[in-house]
Amino acid sequence: MPALHDPLMIITDLDGSLLDHHTYSWQPAQAWLDRLQSAAVPLVICSSKTAAEIVPLQRSLGITGAPFIAENGAVVKWQQQNSATASLPGGKNYAAICATLSQLREQHGFKFTGFADVSEKEVADWTGLTPHDAALAKTREGSESLIWRDTTEQFTFFQQALAKHELELVQGGRFWHVMNQGRGKGAALSWLLTHYPASGKGRWITIGLGDGPNDAPMLDKVDYAVVIKGYSKNAVELKRQDKEHIFYSAGFGPQGWSEGLTHYITQ
Repeated sequence: MPALHDPLMIITDLDGSLLDHHTYSWQPAQAWLDRLQSAAVPLVICSSKTAAEIVPLQRSLGITGAPFIAENGAVVKWQQQNSATASLPGGKNYAAICATLSQLREQHGFKFTGFADVSEKEVADWTGLTPHDAALAKTREGSESLIWRDTTEQFTFFQQALAKHELELVQGGRFWHVMNQGRGKGAALSWLLTHYPASGKGRWITIGLGDGPNDAPMLDKVDYAVVIKGYSKNAVELKRQDKEHIFYSAGFGPQGWSEGLTHYITQ
């Protein structure tokens, strides 16, 4: 088992994991957040939230400057020593994705509602966020979040139509996310670990924590996976063979998050 003095990197989902699914509080995880900060262990947020949402949250958590993965892997950023921001290159930007979605809806009559279609108030009603935070959730760079309002048959056709435009759907806790193909949380983490500076103590030892199906690709990439008990109707199905490196929490949200770190990290 890893210890705090090892070259640890913690990669965590937010909603339903580090943050409570209903209240967005992380207080039950505060003791572990303090330990990680004291040991200078990087805490990498890997979330469906936007960069505009994550940066102020990093400040609140005391992890300003740490790398993060936003929009389910569509965006990867960190602050470099020269103040430049390293970021995942290529792919359609938000405006191009929304234009493609509008085109497909007009051509095929698909019924869905995306963040671009509604106001901050409607996003706040959907999510329980404040109007200010809902505005940050609408500040998107590389993916669109939507609610599907059509049939199962049309959904399959929708996926096929997106694929022709090199786009794909990723399921989150509350929404479906349309993004560039090959840009899930797992691919984003692989890119980050390839490009982010190595620890002075050697290769990063990674612990990943998540509660939803969209976290599975990230949890398959880390050395140690924590599957937090969640509210999704769909189970988190991992493909990795080393079952001894998978821990399933009994608690939800930040309680389960703390449970996972306590299980793996020798103090």
